[in-house]
Amino acid sequence: VFIPYPIIDTFITSGYQWNGISSAKKFIGFENWKTLLTDKNFWIAFRNNLVIMVLSIVIQIPIGLALATFLDFGGKKLTIFKVIWFVPLLMSSVAIGFLFTYALATNGGIVSTISGWFGGGNVDLLGNPKTALLTVIIVICWQFTPFYMVYFMAAFTNIPYDVFEAARIDGATRGQYFWRIALPLLVPSMKSAAILSMVGSLKYFDLIYVMTGGGPGTSTELMATYMYKTAFNNMEYGYGSALSLIIVVECIAVFGLINALTKRKE
Repeated sequence: VFIPYPIIDTFITSGYQWNGISSAKKFIGFENWKTLLTDKNFWIAFRNNLVIMVLSIVIQIPIGLALATFLDFGGKKLTIFKVIWFVPLLMSSVAIGFLFTYALATNGGIVSTISGWFGGGNVDLLGNPKTALLTVIIVICWQFTPFYMVYFMAAFTNIPYDVFEAARIDGATRGQYFWRIALPLLVPSMKSAAILSMVGSLKYFDLIYVMTGGGPGTSTELMATYMYKTAFNNMEYGYGSALSLIIVVECIAVFGLINALTKRKE
């Protein structure tokens, strides 16, 4: 009821020209889908989503694995770092968005203040179309890297301790144990983490909407923010429904593709 029905109803709505309020709906068939294929703003949002997807994997998973390895090798004496590093994941995305909006403000922000110490001027990271997307990606990675840290810590616990003892008895250093034994055994977990990161990166909305609203211009526009503006700001529910279905289809396609590429016999 709560999964198939909204999807089916959204697909039906995508065939209408409708403002979401009026009882009068104009059936236009696949015109919304045809418009979508030639919509420049949609393809910009699609490209931005791909950039976030790739950089999220490149940044979050290696750092998360490094933190998990550090904590696993360090033992209980590093528990305080586990707590501190996990804090960003406990915070609301909206709260983080406001926090970094003020922290990265052109006047009085952290970066501008540090720049002033060295004789530089104010730095506008979120207002510059060339740096806005990268800045938002860094904030996203700051928030979600702890998730992958905990994920890989759980994966480390699935490696039998006997394997580590056998490696040490055979003279393996901790580095050799990690690269030649632990890392190959963590590959299935890394694949799952990559799928989670890919699918999640296609659905980002709240943090970016709070920080930039998709701007400046369309430099940080994502499919989710573009769909929200189209449906709820411009009152184009039919076209907004088509956009939302594209996000669903892409998430399913990415999951299916990665699952097919990584599926193999044990």
